[in-house]
Amino acid sequence: MSDLPENADLPEGADVPEGADLPTETGEEQDGLLDDLDVDPALASAVLEIEGHLAGDGWDQPARLYALVETAALVRQEPVLAAQMGLDASSEQGSLTAVEQDQLAPDVPLEQVLETILWPAGVVGCAAVVERLVLPPGADAEVPEDPAEAEEFAREHPDRQEVRIVAGATRDGSTYCALRLRAHDDDQSVVGGADLVPGLLALLRATLEEDDTMNEKTTDRTEQPGGEA
Repeated sequence: MSDLPENADLPEGADVPEGADLPTETGEEQDGLLDDLDVDPALASAVLEIEGHLAGDGWDQPARLYALVETAALVRQEPVLAAQMGLDASSEQGSLTAVEQDQLAPDVPLEQVLETILWPAGVVGCAAVVERLVLPPGADAEVPEDPAEAEEFAREHPDRQEVRIVAGATRDGSTYCALRLRAHDDDQSVVGGADLVPGLLALLRATLEEDDTMNEKTTDRTEQPGGEA
């Protein structure tokens, strides 16, 4: 896939359930996920909104990064931007708005980008989007150690699956993921859950930490979220 991190499978520790045999959810089951006590409904809604928006643009898309801000705060602090986005404070209480950041460099893996980011206080969460190839669990022992050979092996494997991952996290520790398989490219087959891709979620949570070790990071995202909404 063009303009994507050159990895044959998911980030280390990603642990997508059963690779090519990912379960599917009906529309009613997806709605029910928002009522799960372990799921932050505002975060889940933001992640699913991002996923649904990107689905309309098709596949082979570059990785993307979003700041998640409280909608009411965005309306107060950035009224012009909020008006352009059609946001209204009274009708958006308790929701999060995703603000897309500048396009990521296509030759830098998303994992490396996330290791350099520290979000400002006005950002309550973040979300990342990436497309990857996944293989059935039985193929793990056959994957070559050389990264280039592993990528070629994954692309040529007859049971490979292409998956789009949208993962989000907030400062309070909430997480949510939405996964869509290219082979089952319809809204009813999107899989949602709080911890489907733990490796990527851990990297996202780290960008929101405020301890002294994180202050040593270098980042160009030190002001209020901007870029394309």
